[in-house]
Amino acid sequence: MATGHKRILLAEDNPNDAELALCALDEHRLAHEVMVVRDGAEALDYLFRRGIHAERPAGHPVVAFLDLKMPRVDGLSLLRQMKADPELRTIPVVMLTSSREESDLVQSYQAGVNAYVVKPVDFQQYLEAVKQLGRFWAHINEPPPRARLAA
Repeated sequence: MATGHKRILLAEDNPNDAELALCALDEHRLAHEVMVVRDGAEALDYLFRRGIHAERPAGHPVVAFLDLKMPRVDGLSLLRQMKADPELRTIPVVMLTSSREESDLVQSYQAGVNAYVVKPVDFQQYLEAVKQLGRFWAHINEPPPRARLAA
């Protein structure tokens, strides 16, 4: 099991969904830090340590949870840019979205997503889904050595 400082990136433009995800992750202490960004452009700034995130600590998140439909840079474009970059491609990416569109699902997997999860509408089910995702990706999944050293 990976140890050390565990950081999760949550790219979510819906403040209510972001707050619920934070509650689920915090309640079960599934990460030392959850960085919430409101769109894909800010997520890229965070990942590449530029703009307002230029001074953030080195290292990458153990997992990135991305909403598919976000302003400025959507989740699919963000995913493609992450998987195209040698430093970022090993970060596991979970598409956490309300989209049940088959084309979104197919495009996400073609772009290299590690998991595609449709957000449950029910409050308790949403909390449970995020808790399970956090538990798996932050505690059970074994990241590649480079990611482990950088995390």
